[in-house]
Amino acid sequence: MPRSVPPPDWVIARRRAIGDRIRAARLAARYTQEHVALRIGMDRATYNRIEQGHAAALVDSLILIADAIGAPLSELVREEGGTASAGQP
Repeated sequence: MPRSVPPPDWVIARRRAIGDRIRAARLAARYTQEHVALRIGMDRATYNRIEQGHAAALVDSLILIADAIGAPLSELVREEGGTASAGQP
């Protein structure tokens, strides 16, 4: 199977911003990565890659993470700057 093309830099930047919001919400809830990962049935390394923006999270995973840390999904994936196209070329 051929390798997939890496996402553009602006996609990676937005993925990292989502990871930053997930991390902030997790820390505000006083949970460890291990705690959240166990609650959603994900290994900690994969969860860590999502928080770091190194892995693309499925929508289902984002829903589970939001529920596990008690944060609205919309808060975790909100766009900064007003439009969904912010940061695109």
